[in-house]
Amino acid sequence: MSVADPPAAPGPAPKARTAPPFDPELAAALAALGDAAGGPLTPANLAARQARDTATRPRPAVHELTDGGRFEVAELRVPGPPDGPEVTLLSARPAGISRPLPLLYYLHGGGMVMGNAWSVLPRVLREWALPLELAVISVEYRLAPRTRYPGPVEDCYAGLTWAAAHADRLGIDPARIVLGGKSAGGGLAAALALLTRDRGGPVPLGQLLLSPMLDDRDRSFSSHQLAGTDTWDRTSNATAWQALLGDRYGAADLPPYAAPARATDLSGLPPAYIDVGSAETLRDEDVAYAQALWQAGGRSELHVWPGACHGFDTLAPHSALARDARDARTRWLRRLLAR
Repeated sequence: MSVADPPAAPGPAPKARTAPPFDPELAAALAALGDAAGGPLTPANLAARQARDTATRPRPAVHELTDGGRFEVAELRVPGPPDGPEVTLLSARPAGISRPLPLLYYLHGGGMVMGNAWSVLPRVLREWALPLELAVISVEYRLAPRTRYPGPVEDCYAGLTWAAAHADRLGIDPARIVLGGKSAGGGLAAALALLTRDRGGPVPLGQLLLSPMLDDRDRSFSSHQLAGTDTWDRTSNATAWQALLGDRYGAADLPPYAAPARATDLSGLPPAYIDVGSAETLRDEDVAYAQALWQAGGRSELHVWPGACHGFDTLAPHSALARDARDARTRWLRRLLAR
């Protein structure tokens, strides 16, 4: 079945098979984590997990994000979507550069239900903004289930259009905007590429999709193969999608801006970088999306990291696999920006 097919009638789950083994360094990190991983996300524990995330996830202040003057950082409140609240954007760039810079418009992960725009910035600034001389905007979109689709993606679109319209104020080049995100943020970045194409909005230079959440149907082979094994398994995935979509979860007519794997037309999209782990729940939907982009005449670079679970580069940032993944992403961005 291609990513463009509508949901089929419920049928038997794919026959269970042995999951690909974790990379040894990742397996050791998972073993060390033990019970601290907390088990899968479920409707019953969602509120408690959200409260814990809010209490424990870092939220550095603007003065901390400047890193002693290496970066210029501003917290902005900009108009949100129609009938929606303002959207908070964290705008950052390497200090001391006066020329307009390319922009990485970055959407944080957290399964659509957790995370914040502040916590991801130190790593994004360190790994990409400094070496590539990039500006970065991190978006504080609303979370589910308090805000369901289309609220989060509309927040992201409102921030994108504002940033492009105020490029001079931000010191960015509006013709060199890269959409990016990880996990839920990767899914939102893919949805945003579709949405801005169809609305005639800002035209992105590329899309950086890291283990993106793309398909609410949760029926892929890897979803069943990695059940109870991956750090983000099909139970967690289904819980997050249900929180985002409510009664529209699994609907045959769900728009692609809610779940990009539902798209029937992937033409005219910016070049994509997609990476995912071989031992990851989202593996098959991400591989299928890359293939669908190729079939639509588009450009996509796909990396499937052997033995990697969801979030492997956060779980074991110093592992050889994580270092290779970071290098590959940076090389793609450098090539994209050099065009």
